[in-house]
Amino acid sequence: MSKFTFSLIAALLLAFTMVSQDLPTDYLPADFHKERRDAVREKLPPNTAVVLFANAERNRANDVDYIYHQDPNFYYLTGYKEPNAVLIIFSEEQTDASGNSFDEIFYVQERNARAEQWTGKRLGVEGVKEQLGFNMVYNGSEFENFPLDFTSFDNVSFVDFHNDYRDKSGTADLFDLIKTFKIKANYPSDYNPTRNSLYERIATANADNSDDVAETIERYLERYPALQDDEILNEFVSANDDKIRDEIKNKVLVIQRSTNLDSSILPKIMAELRQDKTPEEMKLLKKAVEISAVGQIEVMKAMHPNMSETEIQGVHEYVYKKYGAEYEGYPSIVGGGHNGCILHYIENNKTKVGDDLVLMDLGAEYHGYTADVTRTIPANGKFSPEQKAIYDIVYEAQEAGIAASVVGASFGEPHKAALEVVTQGLMELGIIKEAKEARIYFPHGTSHYLGLDVHDAGTYQAFKPNQVITVEPGIYIPEDSDCNEKWWGIAVRIEDDILITENGPVNLSGMAPRTAEAIEAMMKQPSPLDSFKLPKLD
Repeated sequence: MSKFTFSLIAALLLAFTMVSQDLPTDYLPADFHKERRDAVREKLPPNTAVVLFANAERNRANDVDYIYHQDPNFYYLTGYKEPNAVLIIFSEEQTDASGNSFDEIFYVQERNARAEQWTGKRLGVEGVKEQLGFNMVYNGSEFENFPLDFTSFDNVSFVDFHNDYRDKSGTADLFDLIKTFKIKANYPSDYNPTRNSLYERIATANADNSDDVAETIERYLERYPALQDDEILNEFVSANDDKIRDEIKNKVLVIQRSTNLDSSILPKIMAELRQDKTPEEMKLLKKAVEISAVGQIEVMKAMHPNMSETEIQGVHEYVYKKYGAEYEGYPSIVGGGHNGCILHYIENNKTKVGDDLVLMDLGAEYHGYTADVTRTIPANGKFSPEQKAIYDIVYEAQEAGIAASVVGASFGEPHKAALEVVTQGLMELGIIKEAKEARIYFPHGTSHYLGLDVHDAGTYQAFKPNQVITVEPGIYIPEDSDCNEKWWGIAVRIEDDILITENGPVNLSGMAPRTAEAIEAMMKQPSPLDSFKLPKLD
């Protein structure tokens, strides 16, 4: 490299480093991520290495990629928002050839002046050390030759790969990092994480739960064709006594001892950790929820029958950006009339919502944490008698679901409570004749965890304090349903984000009106968008 070229690159790097940037200051601190890594380490079996990769960059079209979004587990443990990186955590301290001890290694994307001119500054090794608090940091290109023997560990735990990454030009991209890991860890070409998980169920089965395990495996065999030829899984399902199942269990234990690779330990640990929110997390999650609630309020004020679903979506997302939310936590759902009956309707292309109900399921993502708030409102500002009858059932069902969201209750209790109200309400209106028919019009569950993912990681066991869930009952009556046609096209979902506490459930999104009366009152309020006019286009 010439002195001139070296000087130019150095100058560009310095320029990128010295540019003053007015950035948010309320990101999770480096100490948070370190504490989370320590918490993982405490839960690991002895002599275990955890290997976790950054998310893949995904192509949108031609030479345009989707906006990059970090893998939630990776962000939770590192705070790193760039691609092409791998984190290794050890259950015990390791020692290198020079006698230096370490319990984690971080390989990151190398700084590159030309690339940074196009896509923005990279932290690089020094930036990761200074800003994220890691001690042992290398460029990704050094992973290949680092003397790390994965075969010396009892367990090498990882989240298996989805093969949705590309081999880009250059070295040390995600493709190269995963390729290197597979070589170092003797990764079998036929490794199947789902099969590995089912084998783990067999290995830990006992006389009390073996029938349940067999039923679970049978469901998986129906859903995953690649597993249908697995002799051991089929043998366990068809076994008719515990003696035969014990023999199969011993076969599985022999297979498990033949490799130290494991794709079940880490997901379980991450689920246990992420379901319980820390105070630092709650600050960000509450802000995401409040931003989303304000979005619902402003749309209530701005709504009129001539609005399109796309325009309604735009108002919500403008509010998110106004408050500094980087993304939406999931594709925005705005369904007018019968479109609301499509549970994950994201086309949002109806040009006029008219006098229909409009179901709006949206959530702002603020610094990685996403809300999930749904309101259903009448586009003309007034519920019809039929719309209000359905709406009130869903509201009462949600009230019952929220009341059931208490410490010690099973995760299914909110749904059980909500379904009971919906069933009774639909029967009283004559829409259904038997209780089992309620599932036709209320086809989904009522709750899920919320956090770094909209459907966040968790164990789905009994509720504990500092967990955040959704409570979201709904009734959806598509055209041509087997009921009086006056109900056709009515779709209602009400969804709020609920914090579980020792003193009972707290509705974090309650500032957005929920009752029919409160919604109608809010829709009478003036909107700052009333005077916002754009020129007509051809």
